[in-house]
Amino acid sequence: MTAGIRRMGRAYALQLLYARDGDTGQDVTGAAVSWADMFDLEVEPEAQRFARELVAAALAAGGELDERIAGSSKNWRIERMSRVDRNILRLGTAELIGFPDVPVRVVINEAVELAKRFGTAESSAFVNGVLDRIATAVGRTAEPKGTPAGASAAAGSAALSAATDPDAPTAPADSAVDDPADAES
Repeated sequence: MTAGIRRMGRAYALQLLYARDGDTGQDVTGAAVSWADMFDLEVEPEAQRFARELVAAALAAGGELDERIAGSSKNWRIERMSRVDRNILRLGTAELIGFPDVPVRVVINEAVELAKRFGTAESSAFVNGVLDRIATAVGRTAEPKGTPAGASAAAGSAALSAATDPDAPTAPADSAVDDPADAES
């Protein structure tokens, strides 16, 4: 499976989880193919398959993922996070845990790209920080190519604290909304 197919699958998986977050009774895994056809989405069959695998992994681990996310996002309750950020973190965490063949760097970078595309200006830093902490907690760490051991840890530590602390000026703006539905338009 090519990187482009996986990227397309991740974006579609995010859309499916986002839809399910609004209606937890919805069978989004089963609806993945029909929605792509019904809404004329240009999602390759292989990307749809990957999206279904990601969504199935995220739904199967549901409560565990939310606990890991809440535990790794300093002072942020899962229900106070924006719906987009919350579901990107669910996908990234599910991929870190359930897809060990995908390098940590790839999982985090792809989640950050989803946050840039679908989230707020602050989402990418928030997602990066939380997923980095989760990767470490589940024993999935890797140094970026060409980076001396430990060099990225010091730089990432300051960004992580700022990205996951609600009192920091870079905290996601829409995360402070009392009703997550109010943050979505």
